[in-house]
Amino acid sequence: MGDKAHTHTGAAGRATAADHPTSVRNVVLVGHSGSGKTTLVEALALTAGAVNRAGRVEDGGCVSDYDDMEHRQRRSVQLSLVPVEWDGIKINLLDTPGYADFVGELRAGLRAADAALFVVSASDGVDGATRMVWEECAAVGMPRAIVITHLEAARADFEEMTRICAEAFGGDDPDAVLPLYLPLHGPPAPDGHAPVTGLVGLLSRKLFDYASGERVASEPGEAELPQLDEARSLLIEGIISESEDETLMERYLGGEQVDVKTLVEDLERAVARGVFFPVLAAAPAADGARQGLGTVELLELITRGFPTPLERAAPRVTTPEGAGRELRMCDPEESLVAEVVKTSSDPYVGRISMVRVFSGTLRADQTVHVSGHGMTDRGHEDHDVDERIGALSTPFGKQQRPVPHVIAGDLACVAKLTRAETGDTLSAKDDPLLMAPWEMPDPLLPLAIEAHSKPDEDKLSQGLARLVAEDPTMRLEHNQDTHQVVLWCLGEAHADVALERLRSRYGVQVDVVPHRVALRETFGGRAAGRGRHVKQSGGHGQYAICEIEVEPLPGGSGIEFVDKVVGGAVPRQFIPSVEKGVRAQAAKGVAAGHPLIDVRITLLDGKAHSVDSSDAAFQTAGALALREAAAAARIHLLEPVAGVGVLVGDDYVGTVMSDLSGRRGKVLGTEQTSGGRTLIRAEVPEIEIGRYAVDLRSLSHGTARFDRRYARHEPMPAQVADRLREEVRVAS
Repeated sequence: MGDKAHTHTGAAGRATAADHPTSVRNVVLVGHSGSGKTTLVEALALTAGAVNRAGRVEDGGCVSDYDDMEHRQRRSVQLSLVPVEWDGIKINLLDTPGYADFVGELRAGLRAADAALFVVSASDGVDGATRMVWEECAAVGMPRAIVITHLEAARADFEEMTRICAEAFGGDDPDAVLPLYLPLHGPPAPDGHAPVTGLVGLLSRKLFDYASGERVASEPGEAELPQLDEARSLLIEGIISESEDETLMERYLGGEQVDVKTLVEDLERAVARGVFFPVLAAAPAADGARQGLGTVELLELITRGFPTPLERAAPRVTTPEGAGRELRMCDPEESLVAEVVKTSSDPYVGRISMVRVFSGTLRADQTVHVSGHGMTDRGHEDHDVDERIGALSTPFGKQQRPVPHVIAGDLACVAKLTRAETGDTLSAKDDPLLMAPWEMPDPLLPLAIEAHSKPDEDKLSQGLARLVAEDPTMRLEHNQDTHQVVLWCLGEAHADVALERLRSRYGVQVDVVPHRVALRETFGGRAAGRGRHVKQSGGHGQYAICEIEVEPLPGGSGIEFVDKVVGGAVPRQFIPSVEKGVRAQAAKGVAAGHPLIDVRITLLDGKAHSVDSSDAAFQTAGALALREAAAAARIHLLEPVAGVGVLVGDDYVGTVMSDLSGRRGKVLGTEQTSGGRTLIRAEVPEIEIGRYAVDLRSLSHGTARFDRRYARHEPMPAQVADRLREEVRVAS
């Protein structure tokens, strides 16, 4: 933003522990997959002196995307923390995955950060998912800046991409999205594309040439001045319009020259307040170069324009019992409040918890209170335990560099918290506190799994428990109806990563099996049945006869048992036995093996023997009677129906509604919402939306989301039921 001399004190190989919240910046990088976030993080680390010129730490690994699984997947699949130091400021760079399946990692990064860098590829533009994240940040007032990458691509146009960003992110005020620098192009290549070799600072009116691999400042030439002055005027007007000094615009329009120092200070305040969103350009360093294009400017913006943790509102906390508490804003001397934003496992160290300290100071070997509440719907039990933490460290690639303490506002990793899960609160042992968990998307893609072998079966439960403890966007279900173990995921890539982690990290091999929905059966009309269980073959005999009538009831009625026996045909002590028998048979099903529901079973008559009748005999007779009644009746298969709400951009409403109709769905209505979106409410059979999380993403180009809830069971169409029965018959 200016042209001051810069120093970088974050020498490679040295861990840093911040000494005050004012010397910390927490920045999350946001953007679609392939936009260049990880490359940018490594370029910033190189410029700050945190890595060598090959972009590696001492052990040869990357500072981000260092996990072997990320190498195999060829994309980021988890949140990575890369701390660097610039001008005496510790910058915690949080690199997030861009693929939609790993939005949980993105949300964790947003929770831990105080500002966001939106990374936009000049060759790909701004996608719908990135716009949605921008709106989320706007809703909470998070300061943001935009970095345009891939300027080396053919037909890359910085000016055009800046216009697109202003249109996509500016909302009602596109003049709040303006560049701070303009790219300087070198001689055209044989293909006609002129590479970007430097930047021109609009406020400083300085030219910064990166062609040599080092940032070299000079005065702009006559050729750059017209374009520079025009863009500079627009930037000054944009800064002044957001200035807290209401007289500044009037003075400027009156012809007063505003000095650069005042403009820079106003710019920094506007960025920190989240009302002005500067656009910058960046590119990785060429081979052998020490600085990537735009990286110094970006580090300068982060350290001078982005807010300190002190400027973030103190989190809302309660006691574990729910009583409210107030904390002073990011005070290292206040009660300890820290949050686990990510949990991972290391084969040598064990469980590692990445934490953001919001208040107080966390020290190595300290005993803390671990509190987790509000995630029971994801398979996480509420818990309150005291644990002694292990070493504190700062991650850097695969390395963990020890630090003695972590103050309010900083991030670090904690070893050996055996009970801590992502989203848990760490607080003082004698003053336990709780932060409400952040909002996470519901996992809506079911993955039914079975252990591959007996040894895998023994390890499966523990492996799954660790998996869901690390990832709150994953839900574990032991379905009592289908007897399946189901991992609910956000998408196919999310499911692939879960399976690979089970295999590589926890040594559990599983097989994926077709997911089954919980079907039910009911009677289509009245039917009668007679159960006769008479056996006499030496010893104590068995004798029980009962006659029943079955009739259907309205949905949701369950099983109703009625006794209409007269004259003691079935002794009173055996009537509960008949009921137990028919209910047991109803639970097993009477046609296709699915539980029977919504019927009234009336016991009308029967016979007993003074010696050979027993509880077991009448249970068996009751079950036989129900099976005989089912054989004489028309049995309906009932399928679960889900109430679905789809929030989709207006451009895709027709496509989504047509797709829902093709899934036997009934559209109940639509509702216009903000941001050019429509909420579609429908009811759809669950058997038709098993892969809807994947299909909807394809239909809407990643811009739609949906929720689902169980509504009821209703009869399945005959042709669908027949097809399902045939599939079961063939499979068996």
